[in-house]
Amino acid sequence: MSVNAREQITLTASDGVKVYADFYPAGSNSQPYILLFHQAGSNRAEYAPIAPRLVKLGFNCLAIDQRSGGDLWGQQNETVRHVGHNGEYLDVLKDMEAALAWARSSGNNGKVLVWGSSYSAALVFVLAAEHHDEVAGVLGFSPGEYLDSPNAVHEAAAKVTVPIFVSSANDHDEIAAANSILAFAPAQKKTQFVPRVAGVHGSSTLREDKNRAGESENWRAAEEFLAGFEPRKSRTEGIPRAVNAVCILVAVVSEATAPSSYAMLHPEVCDI
Repeated sequence: MSVNAREQITLTASDGVKVYADFYPAGSNSQPYILLFHQAGSNRAEYAPIAPRLVKLGFNCLAIDQRSGGDLWGQQNETVRHVGHNGEYLDVLKDMEAALAWARSSGNNGKVLVWGSSYSAALVFVLAAEHHDEVAGVLGFSPGEYLDSPNAVHEAAAKVTVPIFVSSANDHDEIAAANSILAFAPAQKKTQFVPRVAGVHGSSTLREDKNRAGESENWRAAEEFLAGFEPRKSRTEGIPRAVNAVCILVAVVSEATAPSSYAMLHPEVCDI
């Protein structure tokens, strides 16, 4: 299969649910994998314009239809259609675990990153906490306490030690929610990106059709974080860096509770 080609596959969750997915190969099983999870009312087509760009960076990508989703992007959620109803958010964790198991059993010896959008941005923290030996990095676009169990995401974040990237829309509540979750994580590398120009909810912030004004700056932030995992480039070769970039710390929590081990960056991402 040529690079950037898309292959439709079917996974089986631990409870027997069939999970439908698109696999975008990067050319080698030794290259890192990114597991792409969509937001509410959505499906794997959320990543149709996003996954090919990630493949060009050297990442194998798997985008799944979770059992909680819908018909956004002009495409049916096949998993929901076959199940016959929308599932609960926490039940989606079984679908995500099936994707993780598939990545680990596909002859790949590369790192696996998990990427969530809205409610799945909350679940990737739970997934990483429960499978800490299998997950190398976490990306959450608009994470929040969307699950039924109070503080479940904060409690999961407290167990995540791998590098974390979070981003939000230009919304004070979203920014504060992501900041609060990130503060609980003991990870050494934590980045919160706050867009200067424009940002929208979830991974849609990287889609030109949803965020024409701010898509580029959001991509720059995400790619800067991913540069640490790219197989073919060193930290100093990939994404161009501004020589004298200024990182502005954005305070959305009190000084007494703000963590000292990371910075929330606006508008550029800096290494911590």
